[in-house]
Amino acid sequence: MRSKLFHASLAAALALGLGLAAPASQAAPGDRYVLVTHAADSDSWWNTIKNSIKQAGEDFGVDVDYRGSGNGDLSEMARQLESAAARNYKGVSFDIASYAVLKAPAAKVAAKGIPIVTINSGTPDESKKLGAIMHVGQGEYDAGKAAGERAKAAGVTSFVCVNHYATNNASFERCQGFADAIGLKDWRKTSMIDTGMDPTVVASKLSAYLRSNPKTQAILALGPNAAEPSIKVVQDMHLVGKINFGTFDLSPAIINGIKSGTIQYAIDQQPYLQGYMGIAALVIAHDQNTKDPAKIIAALKANPKFQARLKQYDLKPIYTATGVSSGPAFVTKDNVATVEKYAGQYR
Repeated sequence: MRSKLFHASLAAALALGLGLAAPASQAAPGDRYVLVTHAADSDSWWNTIKNSIKQAGEDFGVDVDYRGSGNGDLSEMARQLESAAARNYKGVSFDIASYAVLKAPAAKVAAKGIPIVTINSGTPDESKKLGAIMHVGQGEYDAGKAAGERAKAAGVTSFVCVNHYATNNASFERCQGFADAIGLKDWRKTSMIDTGMDPTVVASKLSAYLRSNPKTQAILALGPNAAEPSIKVVQDMHLVGKINFGTFDLSPAIINGIKSGTIQYAIDQQPYLQGYMGIAALVIAHDQNTKDPAKIIAALKANPKFQARLKQYDLKPIYTATGVSSGPAFVTKDNVATVEKYAGQYR
């Protein structure tokens, strides 16, 4: 049967063929979507995702709310999900900071028939169990392992994991992958420091660890909150070029650290894609009345506004049969200039 979807798709295809801008969405005025995250207000890494959902709302003609946890409290995130179910949003996106904590509130969203797309933390399997249409994120263990393989090639056999958010299982997956790659056992007992997000505490704990373990060959920071104070520690302890320093994610300070040689690499999970595609996929799912990831991905690939964003920010999603992999990609001295302009904003 040739539905409204068929005619809308045909119109879009004809518009593209004539070089015209296809309509971004059939969204009704006032349609509202929400992204719920575990992020504390102080975690600047999420600014890129906040910017991306704003642009997704503009491109698709919908309103988008952002709901963080305030202080990183997962119980507060669970409450925000329950609130999203009660408010009857057209679609809900969230990161799977803890499958166990979020399972019940996610079920309340699904029970309302509200489409779900998960992003960032978690796995595609967990996403499916929560009733989500698809997952947009980076395989955290695989990303950590890729970093560890990079370090192993440089001769690294020991490291310290600077964990600023130890209540998120993704943090441990990243370090586990790194430890497995370099062949290190029992790393949680010997090679991890739980720092929290206070930069003074991060610096103090890392300095103390390195003084007590002077043969440590590598530092793995799990994001800007861990990496930025660690940069100063490495510099103050005169370890630049003497210790292999890698971090997850990007910020202006991390970019400068790469340029100066303090940081050897950053693992870029392209968070812009997580936020933007999380919302865009929900709008497409709602407007086209589909939960088929292949159809949603096809619509994203055909959307001229989304494709323009990818080109502008030099973003490269990896499409799979059931979702999107947003990373990992490595930023080093060789390609840092490409992402420097947008680091901390759209990269």
